[in-house]
Amino acid sequence: MSKILVTGAAGFIGFHLCRRLLTDGKVVVGLDNLNDYYDVGLKQARLAQLQSQLNFSFTKLDLADRQGMAELFAQEKPELVVHLAAQAGVRYSLHNPHAYVDSNLVGFVNLLEGCRHHQVEHLVYGSSSSVYGANKKTPFSVEDNVDHPVSLYAATKKANELMAHSYSHLYRLPTTGLRFFTVYGPWGRPDMAYFSFTKAILAEERIKVFNHGQMRRDFTYIDDVIEGLVRVLAYVPTEQVPYRLYNIGNHSPVALLDFIQILEDCLEKKADKVFLPMQSGDVLETYADVSPLMADVGFSPSTPLAVGLEKFTRWYRSFYGI
Repeated sequence: MSKILVTGAAGFIGFHLCRRLLTDGKVVVGLDNLNDYYDVGLKQARLAQLQSQLNFSFTKLDLADRQGMAELFAQEKPELVVHLAAQAGVRYSLHNPHAYVDSNLVGFVNLLEGCRHHQVEHLVYGSSSSVYGANKKTPFSVEDNVDHPVSLYAATKKANELMAHSYSHLYRLPTTGLRFFTVYGPWGRPDMAYFSFTKAILAEERIKVFNHGQMRRDFTYIDDVIEGLVRVLAYVPTEQVPYRLYNIGNHSPVALLDFIQILEDCLEKKADKVFLPMQSGDVLETYADVSPLMADVGFSPSTPLAVGLEKFTRWYRSFYGI
């Protein structure tokens, strides 16, 4: 059985990936620092589900802890690593930039060093559609120039891709970066719009609709993300520089106001909307070209937003007893 280190194991995508890997019979070592960027209780509830599994072990550790990371790799000796821990959020990066440097830059180089020194067979890491910035060409392709990020969060994700490339080039460490497009679903992140909108609508509170609703997002259901991730993990780069990038998105952008309408239908409740200007660091549209993913691993996300939001709202009502 493969031993796989998953960072961010108590996070949204990390939790779902750990569940899938354990179901597939893998041995999973989970790492998370359980920070308070959002509700720690939700992270602990995810973690409790994983800790009931025989082949799962957990280490509470900060990626920026250089010695701790070195000791973890020396002790566990994972064959594969999936790096999903990061300081997330575009808007938070405007107010707390150092958190992004510590986690997304210092933490990532500590992870790369661990992989390098312990002959990890494949490192798969989470990037973001945010790297495309204000890209005007659609759909967004991994071949597009992404040298002009519009937030520090995006800049750190682009930096991760460059750092990974250097390690692939210098040490032949196989790395694959996944640019995630607005991932949503059960057990999701409270700072994401679909989650905060659901909370506000059920509480009969106003929701903030930025840029007066004139935005489009490529919403990607969590199960599709996990299927793509698992397939990519098994598809180890063997090129002269063993480095790859993929988009993981639904390749079907939805207008923000249409998204709100679908959410209202799922909740059977109308939203009280307040329309506001565009926020700093935000972008008008995201739209993933997933043809390389389809060509290489035979999969592309396709869950319709109405289906995914129905599953999310059902989980939300159950988890919060509403």
